[in-house]
Amino acid sequence: MSELTLLVLRIGFLLVLWGFVFAIIYALRSDLLGQRPRRMPAAAGGSPAPVPAPAPARTQAQEPALTEPVSAPVSDALPGRLVITSGAKEGTELDLGRETLTIGRSGDSGLVIRDDYTSTHHARLMVWNEEWVIHDLDSTNGTFLDGRRVTVPTPVPLNTPVKIGTTTFELRR
Repeated sequence: MSELTLLVLRIGFLLVLWGFVFAIIYALRSDLLGQRPRRMPAAAGGSPAPVPAPAPARTQAQEPALTEPVSAPVSDALPGRLVITSGAKEGTELDLGRETLTIGRSGDSGLVIRDDYTSTHHARLMVWNEEWVIHDLDSTNGTFLDGRRVTVPTPVPLNTPVKIGTTTFELRR
């Protein structure tokens, strides 16, 4: 082989190695810091594409009129607290309200769990059809409800253990 061929092969090999190094650095950065929000592509007119509003939980026909008295708030039927029963934050209680709660290692999560078995954005706890539902966000180690792995959004009954990484929690009134 000529010296020029060897030089080109060496340079190509170095470029491939550096590509792997940058891929590893990018994966570590996104895992530790979370991914950056991506911008939506602009529409043909130059303005950003409209973002569709999330579907309401109830239709307007089901909404009580403003003049009608409401006997009891709907949130009374839902568990109001999340209690961590095991893990690094054992004994911690969170008031839930009706807000969606993201769970993961990322600092922007509503419940931050810092352990090696929790993904950056691991799961989401949300109200759906007037009950709390746990949704696994394609985490590596999975989310478990009463010992069974959650693969689709699943209702969470009262006092049922939910395990994420090394942390277990329950919903209580």
